[in-house]
Amino acid sequence: MSDYFKNINEIKFEGENSTNPLSFRFYDENKIVMGKKMKDHLRFATCYWHTFTWPGLDPFGGPTFDRPWMNSSDPLKMAEMKLNEAFDFFQKIKTPFFCFHDRDISPEGSNYKETQNNFFHIIDLMESKMKETGTQLLWGTANAFSHKRYMSGASTNPDPEVFAYKAAQVKDCMDATKKLGGSNYVLWGGREGYETILNTNMKLELDNLRRFLELVVEYKHKIGFAGQILLEPKPHEPTKHQYDFDSASCLAFLRKAGLDNEIKLNIEANHATLSGHSFEHEISYAIANDALGSLDINRGDTLLGWDTDQFPNSVSELILPFYHIFSNGGLKKGGLNFDAKIRRQSIDPEDLFYAHIGGMDTCAKTLLATEKLINDKILPEYIKKRYQNWEKDLGNFIYSKEASLESIQKKVIDDNIEPKPRSGNQEYLENILNKYL
Repeated sequence: MSDYFKNINEIKFEGENSTNPLSFRFYDENKIVMGKKMKDHLRFATCYWHTFTWPGLDPFGGPTFDRPWMNSSDPLKMAEMKLNEAFDFFQKIKTPFFCFHDRDISPEGSNYKETQNNFFHIIDLMESKMKETGTQLLWGTANAFSHKRYMSGASTNPDPEVFAYKAAQVKDCMDATKKLGGSNYVLWGGREGYETILNTNMKLELDNLRRFLELVVEYKHKIGFAGQILLEPKPHEPTKHQYDFDSASCLAFLRKAGLDNEIKLNIEANHATLSGHSFEHEISYAIANDALGSLDINRGDTLLGWDTDQFPNSVSELILPFYHIFSNGGLKKGGLNFDAKIRRQSIDPEDLFYAHIGGMDTCAKTLLATEKLINDKILPEYIKKRYQNWEKDLGNFIYSKEASLESIQKKVIDDNIEPKPRSGNQEYLENILNKYL
């Protein structure tokens, strides 16, 4: 029986002029946008961890959320209750997907076998709930960062016993993700980094990280998992130096390991900004390297230097990321996972709905603006014109077999090439973009 959200009805689209806070103003799931239903473009997912597992604590204060499934008297029974309430929420908010870490959904036992039994007990119940409701799994992942066994890393840990424990945990989670028909499996190296170089063998740690990824890819093919394997970039926190800092460092590592054709990226907005990049930069870099897998959609606080995981609320922040995504084929097997949490002062059941409604409406409004921007073709026409000389004689010659530094230099001298600077017209383009906001 689901009781926590019993006073809240299914959230419906009521249009832009609605004054009902428990309604969508822009997210009309069946509205056709760029030839597809809005829900099929956006592929929203609710995350299990922030939404149902985080108790509202922070480094300076304890839990603030009083939710019935957070009672610790019988952890497995609480996990069952949380499952029922979660699927009630999914149905009412109308996100077609969800995501989870293994430890979000089931408790650890006194030993690995007991933990494993707890996990697959919940997975069996989850499978039934998915069949009953039609809700799908966007991705699963293993939590190899919270428990103290992982305080010095997981696959990069100095002790092979920890590596082995993580490998066992990931095997179970990959099996569960396949069983549930997940579209992706995510690898986030939450503590794959180091605090000080004083006690770190970086080469060995990187070799061990490569070995772990090799084992994951090998197992994917062995079990016939049809989804994508995704690596999630994350700079610094929780460790001082993260090996998976940003899209570029992840892809460089994958190429060196020979795994760049096997693993794509799960890119998070707040992680992008913490790495010193913009969300659109990380997305564009991934697209340029055929590595865009899925997105964690959230935002950070510009006044704070850590991952605040807030719900998106700005069309202006999302329109360029969306433009690059949807002008390059969309999300495919990926989706928009709300890796976001309500503030610890937001303690009412309705607050979880307000947050998701706001995020979903913001994304829907951005998608509509993006459709207009794409259809008007102003940006691609301008960019094509800016780079058009690469399609002419000199550009073609540079890429020809005849080209060398010597032959290019000769061409510069013979043809009296004296480049003249051309404006990038940034302000002009910014003014155009503002018309769509």
